Amino acid sequence: MDACTIIIPARLASVRFPGKPLIDLHGKSMLERVYEAAVKSEIAQRVIVATPDLEIVEATRKFNAETALTRNNHESGTDRIAEVVENLNLNGVVVNVQGDEPLVPPSAIVECANLLIGDPSVRMSTLATDCLPDDIGNPAVVKVVANLENYAMYFSRSAIPYARTGIPKMARHIGMYGFRVEVLAQFSKWEPTPLEKSESLEQLRFLEHGIPIKLGWVEAFPSGIDTPEQAEEIREYLRLGPPKVQP
Repeated sequence: MDACTIIIPARLASVRFPGKPLIDLHGKSMLERVYEAAVKSEIAQRVIVATPDLEIVEATRKFNAETALTRNNHESGTDRIAEVVENLNLNGVVVNVQGDEPLVPPSAIVECANLLIGDPSVRMSTLATDCLPDDIGNPAVVKVVANLENYAMYFSRSAIPYARTGIPKMARHIGMYGFRVEVLAQFSKWEPTPLEKSESLEQLRFLEHGIPIKLGWVEAFPSGIDTPEQAEEIREYLRLGPPKVQP
């Protein structure tokens, strides 16, 4: 079976929310919650936090996480992960778990990894779930369309597919990725591509270079944190628990 490594990219210099990996979420930092979910998945031999920040390295010592210090000039989390893979000479399968997804279910991580572990022909994987009606017109929510074999055909911030008749079922992309290490090595050598720049979606670089992306379908879970307001919503969620379904 392929070796599996989970890498969690994290940096303090977020444009919309500086310092967010270390914000407190009901007694634990956001990064610690993501790390715990990755460990609980039990799918990986190693779980590594990839960061350019010594402050994050110091913080991860409190929960005994392995860290890899990277350059601070990467344009994306994927580039940061590619550096770690090269520096540590990793092999097999690597899963990128976003550092701003504190409520990610361990089962979703397992699904993303198993798409590659269970099929040597799959070179890259990601996840999708049902798109809520309020998210269809929101450009911050990325939509994805798949072919009949559950490979991604396109990702967009627009509502896809176009609803010429009726209301089509739309899928929301969840930004978790699984890679074979050779695909990561290729990505770091490619320049940003036209569609990637147009949509500001780095996964399109893979599609534009002909890398098929297998989709796994999971139950929806609370979205990640990009703003202080979203952080407060997650704190409230953690304090009260999931909404109770009325009988």
